[in-house]
Order: sequence, then C-alpha cells, then structure tokens
Amino acid sequence: MTSTPGTAPGTPPGGRSRLRRRAGTAAVAALLLAGIPVGAAVSADAGTPKTATGPQGQKLTVSATTGLDAAQQKVRVQGEGYGLTTGIYVALCKDNGDNRVPSPCLGGADMSGGSKTSQWIVPPGDPYEGDLAQAFGPGGTFDVEIEIAQKGDGLDCAEVAYSVVTRADHRAAGDRTQDVRIPVAFAGQDPGDGGGEGVDVPAGTVSYKSAADFTTAGKPLDLLLHPDSKKLYVGADNLPDTADVDERGLHVLNPENGTSESWISQAPGSTGALRASAAARIAGPLPGDGVVYNYPLRGVGSAKSGDEAATGIWLAGSTITDIAPGTTPDTVLVAQGATLSEIERATGTATRTLTLPGGTQFAADPERGALWYTDFTAGKLHRVDLASFTVSGSFDLPGGSRGMAGFTETDPATGAVWVGVGRSVLVFDAAGTLVKTLVGKDLARDAAFDTASGRAYVVWQDGGDPSDPANDNNGTLTVYGTEDFAVAAQDLSLPGNHSQAGAASLAVEAGGATVFVTSPAEGKITKLVRQVSPLVTRAPADLTAKEGEEVTLGAEAEGTPEPTARWQVSTDGAQTWKDVEGATESALTFTARTAQDGYRYRAEFRNDVGTTRTAAVKLTVTPATGGDTGGDVGGNGDASNGGGSQGSDGSTGGDGGTQSSGGSTTGDSDSTGGSGSTGTSGGSTGTSDGSGATVGGGVAGGTGTAATSGGGSLAATGATVMSVTLAAAGLVGAGVLVHRRARRRTEGAL
Repeated sequence: MTSTPGTAPGTPPGGRSRLRRRAGTAAVAALLLAGIPVGAAVSADAGTPKTATGPQGQKLTVSATTGLDAAQQKVRVQGEGYGLTTGIYVALCKDNGDNRVPSPCLGGADMSGGSKTSQWIVPPGDPYEGDLAQAFGPGGTFDVEIEIAQKGDGLDCAEVAYSVVTRADHRAAGDRTQDVRIPVAFAGQDPGDGGGEGVDVPAGTVSYKSAADFTTAGKPLDLLLHPDSKKLYVGADNLPDTADVDERGLHVLNPENGTSESWISQAPGSTGALRASAAARIAGPLPGDGVVYNYPLRGVGSAKSGDEAATGIWLAGSTITDIAPGTTPDTVLVAQGATLSEIERATGTATRTLTLPGGTQFAADPERGALWYTDFTAGKLHRVDLASFTVSGSFDLPGGSRGMAGFTETDPATGAVWVGVGRSVLVFDAAGTLVKTLVGKDLARDAAFDTASGRAYVVWQDGGDPSDPANDNNGTLTVYGTEDFAVAAQDLSLPGNHSQAGAASLAVEAGGATVFVTSPAEGKITKLVRQVSPLVTRAPADLTAKEGEEVTLGAEAEGTPEPTARWQVSTDGAQTWKDVEGATESALTFTARTAQDGYRYRAEFRNDVGTTRTAAVKLTVTPATGGDTGGDVGGNGDASNGGGSQGSDGSTGGDGGTQSSGGSTTGDSDSTGGSGSTGTSGGSTGTSDGSGATVGGGVAGGTGTAATSGGGSLAATGATVMSVTLAAAGLVGAGVLVHRRARRRTEGAL
C-alpha cells in the first residue's frame, strides 16, 4: 500500500508469517494490547460509557455496553454533530460491518412513536416531529433512553454481533453516512472474546464441505469408523450398474483416501456353507479391529480387515430387522420383528427373549442399561430394561408421526433417544419425555453423535419422487447441539442423495472434523471435512503513544483452514480502509508519528469459509517529552528542554548525547553558539557559525528560539537549512526509512 494523498506519511507495513494460536507474539519493544469487543472504535475501558465517531464527525455515546442484563437493560444514548437534514433511528441492531446497513433491529424501527426499544430523531420542523419523533437539539444533539435485551424478535445477541447504532431513517434507507455503531455485550459474554466482526458469515461459523467421494464399496448400506484401528467399515450390497462385479459384503476402506484395504464377501449361510452375502447392518466394533454385523436374512457375522471370510451363525425365525452389541462381549442383541433376543455369537443360542406388541428397530444405551424399541406403525416407543429384560415404559410418538420409519439412535453422552420419523426427528430424554421436535424438508434417515463436541449429526434424504413438489433430488446434512438442540453448523446440501434405492447412513470421526455420508442410489460415500470461519482470539485495543515511540498492535484468530492475516489502516475515522503493505503477521510494529494521530487500525483474517475483522482501534500520538541534555553546558547555561542545550552568550557545547525519545543532540568540540540556542525533542546540531540545523524538528542557532514538529528545518532567520542528516530525517517522516529499517526486524517488522 502507498500512502494516501492528504494523509500522514509513514503508514506502517509489516512482515509475513502464518498465524498460530498461541498465548502471545514476541515483538521488538512490544506494547501488547488487550481485547475489546467488535464494532466501531471505542474507548479502551470497557467499564465506562463508550463513544464512537461517525463518518461525518458525529459522536455517539452509550452509557453502558458490557455486562448488560439479558432480560432487559435501559441505556442512555447521546449524540452530537449529526446533520440537520436527515432523520435517524437509534436502536440495538445486528452489526453487519462497515458500509452495510445495521439490520435487523430489536423491535424494528420506531415509526409509531411508542417504542421503548428504539427512538426516532428528526431535524427541527420535520413533519414527523412531535408524537412520532423528537427533534435534534442545537448542533445536531440528542439524549434518549432505549430498552434493549439479548433476545427478541427471533434475534440473539449471543450468536451474532450486535451494536447500539444510529442509522438513517426509512426515508433515506440507503444513506450510510449516519451509521455509527457501538458494540454491546450482555452478562455472561466476554467483550474481549467476541470473535471479531464476520464480514460474509458470522465469526466462527462452522460448515462442512465435500472433500472426496469413495466409490470402491458397491452400494453402501451402513458405516462404522472403528474407534481403535480408525478404519472405515462399510456394509454393502451389489450395485446394479457394475454388473461385472458382485460387490456384496463388508468393505474396509482407508478413511483418508477411500482405497480398499480389505473386502470380506463370504459368510456362512443356512447350511453353514460360505456364500456371497451383503452386509446389511453393522452392530458395533470388535476390540482392536473388526466388526459384528448382520447379513441377510438371518446371519450374524464378525470379521476384520484381512479376513478371507466372515465367521457367523444363522438364526431360526424371521428376518433380522436390527442388531446391536449385547450386554457381554460374547453376545449380541437382535430384533426379529417384535421379538428381541440376546444371542451368544458363538452358538446362536438365545439367552433371553422378549416379545413386544410390535416394532422393528431399536437402539441400545449400555451406559444406562436401557434399550429403546420403536414401533413406527403403532406410534409407540418402548423402553426395555436390559438388566431385567422387561419393558420399563411405553411412550406415544406424537400424532401424525406414525409410519415412514427412519431411525432410532441413542446419544451416549445424555441417554436421549433420537427417533427419525417422516420429515421430523423426535428427541426423548432418558426418562422418555419428548423434549424437542426437529423438522426438516426431507426424510430423516440416520443420526450419529460426537460426544467430544456434544454434536448430533442428522442426514435427511430426498424422497426421490419427481412428481412430489417437495422433492428436489437433494438431501441435507444438519448438525445440532445435543444440549440445546441449536443448529451448530450451516446446513449442507447433498446433491443426488435420495431414498429410492436405500437409506443413507453416517459415521463421524471423534471431534467432528470428518463426517462420512452414504448415498446408496449413487453408490458412493462422501467424505466431508469441517470448516470454521476465522474467530478472533486476541484483539487490539486503543492506545496512546508518544512521537517516535515504537508500538505494536497484536491480533490472533483461529479457524479451519488456518486463517491468513492482513492489517488495514483508515485515515478518515474508520469509514474507508486500505491494506498496510506487507503487513501479514499477527503483530504490527511501527514507530508512531504525529501525522498518524487519530488513525484507525484493524486486523482482517481470511480463509475459505469467510472473512472476520477485529474492531477498529484508534491510535493517539502525543508530542514527545524532553530527554537527557546534549552535553556539558558552558558559562551560565542550564539544562534544556527536550534534549537540546541552552547557553548564555559565549557558551560552549561539550560532547554530544542522545535523548530518550530517540532524537540526539550533538555539539562539535570547540564549537561556539551564537546568542543562544534551544534544542527541541527532536534534537539539534550546533555549528561553528551558529547558524544551526534541525534534525527531526529541532531548531538551533540564530538569535531567536523556535520549535517545529514533524520534519522540516528552519534557521532563526526563516531560511531553510538542508543537510544529508536532515534529508534522512525527512525520509523517516515520510515512512521510507521506517519501512527499510523494519525489514531487519524479526517479529511484526515494518
């Protein structure tokens, strides 16, 4: 970036590195800064009223912005310097970032005059002045009170950034010159850990994207990601499109790339002879590696990667409709219609049997000794106590939920049972109470749980009937929190995943970074990887520095993929922004100059998911104070102001010294000043003729005393004195030497 015309020179560039989440970032003489909430630049102390400056110099002040009462909080909002030609609304609104309308707003815009959540301020004499709106005071001032809350009108400030704002009223809705924003945080929210301002999606937004399609396992029916070996087991049937190969059986895939590691196609039939068999339903993992599974019609087999064939038993009775691990390592629970049995895997002997009024599907919760059995036809959910092997409770599925069988799965962490039926998922707690109904646009087909993150993953399949207007041939993956059932990731469309050729199934890697979803109709398994938009974990704050002082702004963010950073600067009160050239580190270090007083800075983090920015922070630069004297003082001279020396007539300067603010005053030996000289904070150099030269703003020589700031040089007579040293000082003021010097820094270099 080059310096913007009309702005102070020396806008600092930075070095280049990759971000890492860490406790801090080293910097040369760093002034590391604490976090503040998202939004416009505000005062650094979160406990005091906050003030922000608008694009036309407006000043907005909010009496309280942190630790607000989530139920209801009254805040006083004051403004000054607003134009007297445009009406404004004052309200709590979603903060959508720079040059984007703050919307929606809590309670909506006040166009009736009766709202407590917003206020309407208009120019004096406006037709709406009176009952509907109040007029600006002298100088475009106002002083109002509004009531705000964390939630309302479907909005939740804990989920997205919200600010108390002013914005142009409905008669000038596209006017962004009245937008002034001050972020707020309610009780329980950390204003310094707000995550930043998401530009296109909220900061920390979780989503999934397709990383690969595996087509090496025929028609996939069921999945299990082995917890020990980490291999992906796939129960598969034959895919008609590949008539030259019978793909039935148990496939073992490398979850990284989908390559086949093993294929167990043979299992014992009704006579004990091996035969090609599909793997319909995987019951669970074996220790170390391998799985127990059901193969049609009544087979219970076990196998691991590398086996040539499965070992198994063939049961008497009707077709197996579901299977799960038993209460001991050597048994398995089997549903054959409404009959539930616990079977010894070695012999096929039923050790316990229970008959229910009806049902086909179940889910075991060994942690709590329970099994949940669903009768979709009758609209019943039965709880079986595994210790006594008796029914310990029966519960009604809500009206209209009968038929359209989907799935029955239990959450290992909470004991809740999730029942997919039709286009809904019914969630019952461990006591059998219906606590939540989740409604989708497609058919609920399977659910999987990640206890590490507390997330539930649900795959919904399209009905696949083109004559039904509700069908579009695309399925959906949704992710929910298992405690609050809130959506925990953006919904992902699954093109072509419909139910005409079989139900989809899921497997989730521990931690939720990877999800596998089957599409039987397409003969593929889709590998999905988690993405997270940048979330700010450390943000800069406003700071004040002295002229010539080296300062550091620090910011960090996390996300997946790892975000890249760049720093931006605004010279017009945070209305327009430019990238700081080369500033792509987590720390921005530079030397403060008075020309930069009032500049705003922010860090912007990007990855494939979105862009997130830190709040704009303000740099205040004050004049440098005095330092050490420049040398011995002759005659009656005494200590000087700012590192120079002032002597009486005939005073002789001694050897030079350096001031603490970075300037230096050097006196040549045997040089004699004229009528007296005064050094400034920038330092001064005396000459034998007494004419003087200024370095970095100092003035010396002549008969008068003067002080300059910034860079130029003046003799007492007003004549410009130029030297190589002075030219270098001018380049420093222009940012050239600052830039070159920065290349030698190791962290946050300029």
